[in-house]
Order: sequence, then C-alpha cells, then structure tokens
Amino acid sequence: MTTDRKKKTTHIFCIMGKSSCGKDTIFRRLTGDESLGLTKLVTYTTRPIRAGETEGIEYHFTDSAGEAALEAAGKIIEKRTYHTVAGPWDYFTADDGQVEEGGNYIIIATIESFVKLRDFYSNCAVCPIYIYVEDGERLARALARERQQEKPRYAELCRRFLADSEDFSDEKLAAAGITEADSYENIDLARTTAEIAERIRKTSET
Repeated sequence: MTTDRKKKTTHIFCIMGKSSCGKDTIFRRLTGDESLGLTKLVTYTTRPIRAGETEGIEYHFTDSAGEAALEAAGKIIEKRTYHTVAGPWDYFTADDGQVEEGGNYIIIATIESFVKLRDFYSNCAVCPIYIYVEDGERLARALARERQQEKPRYAELCRRFLADSEDFSDEKLAAAGITEADSYENIDLARTTAEIAERIRKTSET
C-alpha cells in the first residue's frame, strides 16, 4: 500500500528596492542565516565586476557571447537592458537548474523580473519583499559607496538614482500586486533584517 505525501511548496523570495536602499546587505545577512534554510539564486549580468564583488556570489558575470548562448538554448527567463553612460548592461535570470522542488530560495529582483519569475514558476510561491528608504538618505549612501570604487562612475549613479523613481513607482508596485504588507522601511538595518527573516520563516512553514 502506498501513501500520498503532500509535496513541500517551493518558495522564491524576491528582494527588491531602489539602489542603495540596503537590499544587498540585507540579502547577504539573510543568506548567511542558516536557520532560514535559504539557497541563493544567482542572476547574470554583462556589466563589469565591481571592487569587492566575486563571480558567482553577487552575479554570474558574463559577456554578450555567453548571454547569446543561453538565449539560443531558451534558458533566459527574463532580461533587462540598462543604457548606461558606459554602454548597455544586461541583467538576466536563467533557467539553469538552480531551482529544485521543495526548496526555499532568495533572489534580488526588480518589479519586472519578479512578475516574470512569478509567471515562469507558476507552481511555486514567489514572494515579494520590497525594501525602501527616504530618497535623501539613499543618495547619501550611494555617494559613499561610489567613492570607494577605483573609478567612481558618478554620472551612472545619477542616472540610476533617477531611473529608480520610475522603475519603483507606486503605480508599478500596485500593478505587480506588491502591497504595504510586503514593504519594509530600512531605517535600522538589524531590525529590518529581523522583520524580514521572521516573514520568511512564517511563509516557509506554509
């Protein structure tokens, strides 16, 4: 006699927010918390690697040929192109075997990529987590970070700062179904991280 076992839900937690809102630091803290049991989904980019970044950690850093090969194989789930002062940079997510049934995953996403991931992984629970800070504080953080780069790109910083206002507008958040319950103001890093971790624990139990 066989017994049916309820399949464990696959959860994909999408961390979103404007540049310099603290999402990368929160992402690292969450992935470093072994009690959460999260596996990091690593996305791809064609932009140059920055000081302090490591291949396969922040991103898979590739070139146009590597991107074209994945696209030809039908592996790209979603792709975004940013026309920067240094030229076009692509960011994309690939169906490269990282997601397995019953796992709990975490990824840094945009609103657009969150929606496409939710559509692609329709049999999974794709959960939005939106992080935000006041714009003046966000600009100060962005400047401090850029000054640490070997070759600061201040023009690109300004372009991205302004683009974020459109990319994460209230209208786009609402259209994607991202609500106040999915949003966390990052005033105190430790507190914000703890609140999101508790959300992940509760959601993972369902």
